[in-house]
Amino acid sequence: MAEILALVEARLRTALGEPDARAAVTFLGTDRIEVLRFIDGDIVRYATLGMSAQPMSDPTAALADPVKGPRAELVLSVRGGLADTDQVLRKLAVLAASPQVEGLVVAPGASLDVGEPLWPGAPFTSVLVAEGGGLVADLELDEPAEPVRFLPLLPMTHNEAAWKRVRGAQELQERWLSQGTDLRDPLRHSVTLD
Repeated sequence: MAEILALVEARLRTALGEPDARAAVTFLGTDRIEVLRFIDGDIVRYATLGMSAQPMSDPTAALADPVKGPRAELVLSVRGGLADTDQVLRKLAVLAASPQVEGLVVAPGASLDVGEPLWPGAPFTSVLVAEGGGLVADLELDEPAEPVRFLPLLPMTHNEAAWKRVRGAQELQERWLSQGTDLRDPLRHSVTLD
């Protein structure tokens, strides 16, 4: 586990540079989750470290496989200086612990909801999990372990989350794209939905 997390942190540093801050959260009965903060100009990136220590497993499985199964870390990018987005650290740790706590398998297209604003004044309580491989490349592990995927999180307003449940993740992402939505704006409003 420690070896995997060392490789994951090295991949994050290679892709995003040196973190300027880190916080650790431990929930009862779970492994420690860290959140690293990276500054890139006016963009602030938060990446979890610890979610990939164990593979995610189907909650209906009688026994969790200690090696096989998808592994992931979460990455959130926002414009700095517009809101107190550092308050998202604990919420990201909660999301990263959800596979251990709730038996969730976090995959692209999924919605994750923390039930409260992601940071003070945020119009978002949930995120859409996007496809990985862009900002931070997948980290290959020795067989039979699956690679660690670095999954971007896209904040959703209540209306967008409801629309996504009905129409699907792909249609919501197409709507954002067609309207030129700045998904990094921590104070943005919901896109026009019909």
